[in-house]
Amino acid sequence: MAAYIARRIFLMIPTIFGILLISFVIVQFAPGGPVERILAQLQGLNTNATANFSGAAESRMSGGAEFSSKYRGAEGLDPKFIAELNKQFGFDKPPGERFLLMLKNYLRFDFGKSYYRDVPVIELIKEKLPVSISLGIWMTLLSYLISIPLGVAKAVRDGSRFDVWSSAVVIVGYAVPSFLFAILLIVLFCGGSFWQIFPLRGLTSENFATLSLPGKVEDYLWHVALPVLSLTLGAFATVTFLTKNSFLDEIRKQYVQTARMKGLTERRVLYGHVFRNAMMIVVAGFPGAFVNAFFGGALLIETIFSLDGLGLLSYESIVDRDYPVVFANLYIFALLGLVVNLLSDLTYTWIDPRIDFETREV
Repeated sequence: MAAYIARRIFLMIPTIFGILLISFVIVQFAPGGPVERILAQLQGLNTNATANFSGAAESRMSGGAEFSSKYRGAEGLDPKFIAELNKQFGFDKPPGERFLLMLKNYLRFDFGKSYYRDVPVIELIKEKLPVSISLGIWMTLLSYLISIPLGVAKAVRDGSRFDVWSSAVVIVGYAVPSFLFAILLIVLFCGGSFWQIFPLRGLTSENFATLSLPGKVEDYLWHVALPVLSLTLGAFATVTFLTKNSFLDEIRKQYVQTARMKGLTERRVLYGHVFRNAMMIVVAGFPGAFVNAFFGGALLIETIFSLDGLGLLSYESIVDRDYPVVFANLYIFALLGLVVNLLSDLTYTWIDPRIDFETREV
Protein backbone atom coordinates (compact mmCIF):
# COMPACT_ATOMS: atom_id res chain seq x y z
CA MET A 1 0.00 0.00 0.00
CA ALA A 2 2.89 2.37 0.74
CA ALA A 3 4.20 1.94 -2.81
CA TYR A 4 0.76 2.64 -4.26
CA ILE A 5 0.39 5.82 -2.18
CA ALA A 6 3.86 6.95 -3.26
CA ARG A 7 3.00 6.39 -6.94
CA ARG A 8 -0.25 8.33 -6.62
CA ILE A 9 1.49 11.24 -4.90
CA PHE A 10 4.17 11.23 -7.61
CA LEU A 11 1.51 11.35 -10.35
CA MET A 12 -0.07 14.41 -8.71
CA ILE A 13 2.91 16.47 -9.86
CA PRO A 14 2.37 16.16 -13.66
CA THR A 15 -1.39 16.43 -13.16
CA ILE A 16 -1.20 19.77 -11.36
CA PHE A 17 1.49 20.92 -13.80
CA GLY A 18 -0.83 20.17 -16.72
CA ILE A 19 -3.78 21.97 -15.11
CA LEU A 20 -1.73 25.08 -14.43
CA LEU A 21 -0.09 25.02 -17.86
CA ILE A 22 -3.39 24.77 -19.76
CA SER A 23 -4.92 27.50 -17.63
CA PHE A 24 -1.87 29.71 -18.09
CA VAL A 25 -1.98 29.32 -21.86
CA ILE A 26 -5.71 30.15 -21.93
CA VAL A 27 -5.14 33.25 -19.83
CA GLN A 28 -2.56 34.53 -22.32
CA PHE A 29 -5.32 34.86 -24.92
CA ALA A 30 -8.00 36.20 -22.58
CA PRO A 31 -8.92 39.81 -23.40
CA GLY A 32 -9.05 42.56 -20.81
CA GLY A 33 -6.03 41.92 -18.61
CA PRO A 34 -5.38 43.93 -15.43
CA VAL A 35 -3.10 46.45 -17.15
CA GLU A 36 -5.72 47.07 -19.82
CA ARG A 37 -8.37 47.62 -17.17
CA ILE A 38 -6.23 50.14 -15.31
CA LEU A 39 -5.43 52.00 -18.50
CA ALA A 40 -9.13 52.05 -19.32
CA GLN A 41 -9.77 53.59 -15.91
CA LEU A 42 -7.16 56.24 -16.58
CA GLN A 43 -8.87 56.99 -19.89
CA GLY A 44 -12.12 57.64 -18.02
CA LEU A 45 -13.86 54.32 -18.72
CA ASN A 46 -15.80 52.62 -15.92
CA THR A 47 -14.33 49.34 -14.73
CA ASN A 48 -15.23 47.67 -11.47
CA ALA A 49 -11.90 45.95 -11.04
CA THR A 50 -9.87 49.12 -10.62
CA ALA A 51 -11.92 50.67 -7.85
CA ASN A 52 -9.53 49.37 -5.21
CA PHE A 53 -6.37 49.56 -7.26
CA SER A 54 -4.83 52.57 -5.54
CA GLY A 55 -1.58 51.45 -4.00
CA ALA A 56 -2.03 47.78 -4.90
CA ALA A 57 -0.06 47.83 -8.13
CA GLU A 58 2.94 49.17 -6.28
CA SER A 59 3.42 45.73 -4.74
CA ARG A 60 5.33 43.58 -7.20
CA MET A 61 3.58 40.27 -7.96
CA SER A 62 5.58 37.16 -7.18
CA GLY A 63 4.84 34.16 -9.34
CA GLY A 64 2.49 36.04 -11.65
CA ALA A 65 0.50 33.98 -14.19
CA GLU A 66 -0.58 37.14 -15.88
CA PHE A 67 -1.82 38.33 -19.23
CA SER A 68 -0.28 41.20 -21.11
CA SER A 69 -1.45 42.70 -24.38
CA LYS A 70 -1.41 46.01 -26.16
CA TYR A 71 -4.39 48.17 -25.30
CA ARG A 72 -5.43 50.62 -27.99
CA GLY A 73 -6.84 52.99 -25.38
CA ALA A 74 -3.30 53.47 -24.09
CA GLU A 75 -2.42 55.54 -27.12
CA GLY A 76 -1.47 59.00 -25.93
CA LEU A 77 -0.22 57.84 -22.53
CA ASP A 78 3.42 58.00 -21.61
CA PRO A 79 5.09 54.76 -22.82
CA LYS A 80 7.41 54.85 -19.81
CA PHE A 81 4.40 54.83 -17.50
CA ILE A 82 2.90 51.84 -19.33
CA ALA A 83 6.23 50.01 -19.18
CA GLU A 84 6.49 50.71 -15.45
CA LEU A 85 2.95 49.48 -14.95
CA ASN A 86 3.75 46.24 -16.79
CA LYS A 87 6.86 45.85 -14.65
CA GLN A 88 4.91 46.30 -11.42
CA PHE A 89 2.61 43.46 -12.46
CA GLY A 90 5.50 41.33 -13.67
CA PHE A 91 4.51 41.56 -17.33
CA ASP A 92 7.97 42.67 -18.38
CA LYS A 93 9.11 39.02 -18.34
CA PRO A 94 8.36 36.55 -21.16
CA PRO A 95 5.46 34.10 -20.56
CA GLY A 96 7.72 31.07 -20.13
CA GLU A 97 9.76 32.76 -17.42
CA ARG A 98 6.63 33.93 -15.62
CA PHE A 99 5.18 30.42 -15.68
CA LEU A 100 8.34 28.86 -14.26
CA LEU A 101 8.50 31.55 -11.58
CA MET A 102 4.89 30.82 -10.68
CA LEU A 103 5.61 27.08 -10.33
CA LYS A 104 8.65 27.79 -8.15
CA ASN A 105 6.63 30.00 -5.81
CA TYR A 106 3.65 27.67 -5.72
CA LEU A 107 5.85 24.84 -4.48
CA ARG A 108 6.36 27.00 -1.38
CA PHE A 109 2.68 28.04 -1.33
CA ASP A 110 3.77 31.58 -2.09
CA PHE A 111 0.93 33.02 -4.19
CA GLY A 112 2.01 36.65 -4.18
CA LYS A 113 -0.37 39.54 -3.53
CA SER A 114 -3.78 40.36 -4.92
CA TYR A 115 -3.72 43.01 -7.61
CA TYR A 116 -6.54 45.06 -6.18
CA ARG A 117 -6.60 44.32 -2.45
CA ASP A 118 -2.90 44.78 -1.72
CA VAL A 119 -2.84 41.81 0.66
CA PRO A 120 -1.20 38.38 0.30
CA VAL A 121 -3.37 35.90 -1.56
CA ILE A 122 -2.85 33.26 1.10
CA GLU A 123 -4.31 35.64 3.68
CA LEU A 124 -7.38 36.18 1.49
CA ILE A 125 -7.87 32.43 1.16
CA LYS A 126 -7.47 31.88 4.90
CA GLU A 127 -10.02 34.61 5.53
CA LYS A 128 -12.62 33.09 3.19
CA LEU A 129 -11.91 29.42 3.89
CA PRO A 130 -14.03 28.99 7.06
CA VAL A 131 -17.20 29.88 5.15
CA SER A 132 -16.55 27.34 2.39
CA ILE A 133 -15.51 24.70 4.90
CA SER A 134 -18.71 25.22 6.85
CA LEU A 135 -20.95 24.96 3.81
CA GLY A 136 -19.09 22.05 2.22
CA ILE A 137 -18.67 19.84 5.27
CA TRP A 138 -22.20 20.32 6.59
CA MET A 139 -23.74 19.77 3.17
CA THR A 140 -21.76 16.59 2.56
CA LEU A 141 -22.44 15.14 6.02
CA LEU A 142 -26.15 15.89 5.95
CA SER A 143 -26.67 14.63 2.42
CA TYR A 144 -24.88 11.33 3.13
CA LEU A 145 -26.37 10.82 6.59
CA ILE A 146 -29.87 11.21 5.14
CA SER A 147 -29.42 9.78 1.64
CA ILE A 148 -27.80 6.47 2.61
CA PRO A 149 -30.51 5.34 5.10
CA LEU A 150 -33.17 6.64 2.70
CA GLY A 151 -31.62 4.72 -0.20
CA VAL A 152 -31.51 1.52 1.87
CA ALA A 153 -35.15 1.96 2.90
CA LYS A 154 -36.17 2.52 -0.72
CA ALA A 155 -34.30 -0.62 -1.82
CA VAL A 156 -35.98 -2.74 0.84
CA ARG A 157 -39.40 -1.31 -0.10
CA ASP A 158 -38.78 -1.21 -3.84
CA GLY A 159 -42.00 -0.52 -5.73
CA SER A 160 -44.01 0.38 -2.64
CA ARG A 161 -45.92 3.62 -2.12
CA PHE A 162 -43.10 4.85 0.12
CA ASP A 163 -40.62 4.27 -2.70
CA VAL A 164 -42.78 6.14 -5.21
CA TRP A 165 -43.55 9.25 -3.20
CA SER A 166 -40.05 9.53 -1.74
CA SER A 167 -38.64 9.32 -5.27
CA ALA A 168 -40.95 12.12 -6.34
CA VAL A 169 -39.82 14.32 -3.45
CA VAL A 170 -36.14 13.64 -4.09
CA ILE A 171 -36.45 14.33 -7.82
CA VAL A 172 -38.25 17.61 -7.21
CA GLY A 173 -35.54 18.64 -4.76
CA TYR A 174 -32.90 17.78 -7.34
CA ALA A 175 -34.67 19.64 -10.17
CA VAL A 176 -35.19 22.91 -8.29
CA PRO A 177 -31.98 25.03 -8.13
CA SER A 178 -30.56 25.58 -4.68
CA PHE A 179 -30.74 29.36 -4.98
CA LEU A 180 -34.52 29.16 -5.45
CA PHE A 181 -34.74 27.18 -2.21
CA ALA A 182 -32.59 29.86 -0.62
CA ILE A 183 -34.93 32.64 -1.75
CA LEU A 184 -37.97 30.68 -0.55
CA LEU A 185 -36.38 30.09 2.87
CA ILE A 186 -35.50 33.77 3.18
CA VAL A 187 -39.07 34.79 2.38
CA LEU A 188 -40.46 32.29 4.88
CA PHE A 189 -38.03 32.52 7.78
CA CYS A 190 -35.95 35.70 7.47
CA GLY A 191 -38.50 38.43 8.02
CA GLY A 192 -40.10 38.42 4.61
CA SER A 193 -43.83 37.92 4.43
CA PHE A 194 -43.96 35.31 7.20
CA TRP A 195 -41.59 34.66 10.13
CA GLN A 196 -38.42 36.29 11.47
CA ILE A 197 -36.59 33.24 12.83
CA PHE A 198 -33.16 33.10 11.17
CA PRO A 199 -30.66 35.86 10.33
CA LEU A 200 -30.49 37.07 6.77
CA ARG A 201 -26.72 37.40 6.35
CA GLY A 202 -23.33 36.45 7.74
CA LEU A 203 -21.85 33.39 9.39
CA THR A 204 -21.88 34.82 12.92
CA SER A 205 -23.40 37.72 14.82
CA GLU A 206 -21.56 40.98 15.54
CA ASN A 207 -21.23 40.09 19.22
CA PHE A 208 -19.90 36.60 18.48
CA ALA A 209 -16.57 37.23 20.24
CA THR A 210 -18.31 38.11 23.52
CA LEU A 211 -20.48 34.96 23.62
CA SER A 212 -19.75 31.90 25.73
CA LEU A 213 -18.73 28.65 24.02
CA PRO A 214 -22.30 27.24 23.98
CA GLY A 215 -23.52 30.63 22.81
CA LYS A 216 -20.99 30.66 19.96
CA VAL A 217 -22.04 27.17 18.83
CA GLU A 218 -25.70 28.15 18.94
CA ASP A 219 -25.05 31.41 17.09
CA TYR A 220 -23.03 29.65 14.39
CA LEU A 221 -25.65 26.95 13.83
CA TRP A 222 -28.35 29.62 13.79
CA HIS A 223 -26.60 31.45 10.95
CA VAL A 224 -25.52 28.43 8.92
CA ALA A 225 -28.85 26.55 9.05
CA LEU A 226 -30.58 28.09 6.03
CA PRO A 227 -27.55 28.22 3.66
CA VAL A 228 -26.71 24.57 4.38
CA LEU A 229 -30.35 23.53 4.04
CA SER A 230 -30.55 25.31 0.68
CA LEU A 231 -27.53 23.44 -0.63
CA THR A 232 -28.48 20.08 0.88
CA LEU A 233 -32.02 19.92 -0.50
CA GLY A 234 -30.68 19.50 -4.01
CA ALA A 235 -27.93 17.04 -3.07
CA PHE A 236 -30.04 14.07 -2.01
CA ALA A 237 -30.96 12.61 -5.38
CA THR A 238 -27.63 11.26 -6.62
CA VAL A 239 -26.55 9.52 -3.42
CA THR A 240 -30.08 8.29 -2.61
CA PHE A 241 -30.65 6.59 -5.97
CA LEU A 242 -27.07 5.37 -6.13
CA THR A 243 -27.48 3.70 -2.74
CA LYS A 244 -30.86 2.22 -3.68
CA ASN A 245 -29.69 0.75 -6.98
CA SER A 246 -26.50 -0.58 -5.44
CA PHE A 247 -28.45 -2.33 -2.67
CA LEU A 248 -30.95 -3.76 -5.15
CA ASP A 249 -28.11 -5.29 -7.18
CA GLU A 250 -26.58 -6.87 -4.09
CA ILE A 251 -29.88 -8.08 -2.61
CA ARG A 252 -30.57 -10.14 -5.73
CA LYS A 253 -27.27 -12.01 -5.53
CA GLN A 254 -26.97 -15.61 -4.45
CA TYR A 255 -25.02 -15.01 -1.25
CA VAL A 256 -27.91 -12.93 0.14
CA GLN A 257 -30.37 -15.75 -0.49
CA THR A 258 -27.97 -18.15 1.20
CA ALA A 259 -27.68 -15.90 4.25
CA ARG A 260 -31.45 -15.70 4.54
CA MET A 261 -31.79 -19.47 4.25
CA LYS A 262 -29.39 -19.80 7.18
CA GLY A 263 -31.92 -17.96 9.33
CA LEU A 264 -30.16 -14.62 9.65
CA THR A 265 -32.37 -11.65 10.41
CA GLU A 266 -33.07 -9.17 7.64
CA ARG A 267 -31.14 -6.48 9.51
CA ARG A 268 -28.12 -8.77 9.82
CA VAL A 269 -28.31 -9.64 6.13
CA LEU A 270 -28.55 -5.98 5.07
CA TYR A 271 -25.95 -4.44 7.34
CA GLY A 272 -23.71 -7.44 7.95
CA HIS A 273 -23.40 -8.69 4.39
CA VAL A 274 -24.99 -6.40 1.80
CA PHE A 275 -23.90 -3.05 3.20
CA ARG A 276 -20.17 -3.49 2.75
CA ASN A 277 -20.46 -4.58 -0.87
CA ALA A 278 -23.21 -2.14 -1.81
CA MET A 279 -21.43 0.88 -0.37
CA MET A 280 -18.40 0.49 -2.63
CA ILE A 281 -19.97 2.43 -5.48
CA VAL A 282 -21.28 5.06 -3.06
CA VAL A 283 -17.80 5.56 -1.63
CA ALA A 284 -16.46 5.92 -5.17
CA GLY A 285 -18.63 9.00 -5.64
CA PHE A 286 -17.66 10.63 -2.37
CA PRO A 287 -14.62 12.63 -3.61
CA GLY A 288 -16.61 14.26 -6.36
CA ALA A 289 -19.48 15.00 -4.01
CA PHE A 290 -17.16 16.45 -1.39
CA VAL A 291 -15.18 18.65 -3.77
CA ASN A 292 -18.37 19.84 -5.46
CA ALA A 293 -19.95 20.64 -2.10
CA PHE A 294 -16.79 22.31 -0.86
CA PHE A 295 -16.07 24.55 -3.82
CA GLY A 296 -18.88 24.30 -6.33
CA GLY A 297 -22.48 25.40 -6.44
CA ALA A 298 -22.13 27.71 -3.43
CA LEU A 299 -21.54 30.97 -5.30
CA LEU A 300 -25.19 32.03 -5.44
CA ILE A 301 -25.81 30.80 -1.90
CA GLU A 302 -22.87 32.82 -0.62
CA THR A 303 -24.18 35.86 -2.48
CA ILE A 304 -27.79 35.47 -1.32
CA PHE A 305 -26.85 35.02 2.33
CA SER A 306 -23.94 37.50 2.22
CA LEU A 307 -21.38 34.81 3.03
CA ASP A 308 -17.91 35.89 1.95
CA GLY A 309 -16.43 32.52 0.97
CA LEU A 310 -14.08 31.08 -1.63
CA GLY A 311 -16.81 30.73 -4.25
CA LEU A 312 -17.55 34.43 -4.23
CA LEU A 313 -13.84 35.27 -4.03
CA SER A 314 -13.06 33.12 -7.09
CA TYR A 315 -15.87 34.64 -9.12
CA GLU A 316 -14.93 38.22 -8.28
CA SER A 317 -11.27 37.48 -9.02
CA ILE A 318 -12.09 36.08 -12.46
CA VAL A 319 -14.24 39.08 -13.30
CA ASP A 320 -11.56 41.50 -12.06
CA ARG A 321 -8.73 39.58 -13.76
CA ASP A 322 -7.05 39.24 -10.36
CA TYR A 323 -4.86 36.42 -11.64
CA PRO A 324 -2.83 35.70 -8.49
CA VAL A 325 -6.07 34.91 -6.66
CA VAL A 326 -7.50 32.96 -9.61
CA PHE A 327 -4.46 30.73 -10.02
CA ALA A 328 -4.02 30.24 -6.27
CA ASN A 329 -7.62 29.01 -5.98
CA LEU A 330 -7.15 26.76 -9.02
CA TYR A 331 -3.97 25.29 -7.56
CA ILE A 332 -5.55 24.63 -4.16
CA PHE A 333 -8.74 23.19 -5.66
CA ALA A 334 -6.80 20.84 -7.93
CA LEU A 335 -4.49 19.72 -5.13
CA LEU A 336 -7.39 19.09 -2.77
CA GLY A 337 -9.28 17.14 -5.43
CA LEU A 338 -6.32 14.84 -6.05
CA VAL A 339 -5.74 14.26 -2.33
CA VAL A 340 -9.42 13.49 -1.73
CA ASN A 341 -9.40 10.97 -4.60
CA LEU A 342 -6.45 9.24 -3.00
CA LEU A 343 -8.25 9.15 0.34
CA SER A 344 -11.24 7.62 -1.43
CA ASP A 345 -9.11 4.74 -2.71
CA LEU A 346 -7.75 4.19 0.78
CA THR A 347 -11.33 4.12 2.07
CA TYR A 348 -12.02 1.29 -0.37
CA THR A 349 -9.46 -0.89 1.39
CA TRP A 350 -10.89 0.04 4.80
CA ILE A 351 -14.42 -0.97 3.79
CA ASP A 352 -13.33 -4.11 1.93
CA PRO A 353 -9.87 -5.47 2.83
CA ARG A 354 -10.06 -7.81 -0.17
CA ILE A 355 -9.19 -4.88 -2.42
CA ASP A 356 -5.47 -4.61 -3.02
CA PHE A 357 -4.25 -1.63 -5.01
CA GLU A 358 -0.68 -2.91 -4.86
CA THR A 359 -1.49 -5.41 -7.61
CA ARG A 360 -3.01 -2.75 -9.89
CA GLU A 361 -1.40 -0.37 -12.28
CA VAL A 362 -2.10 3.25 -11.34
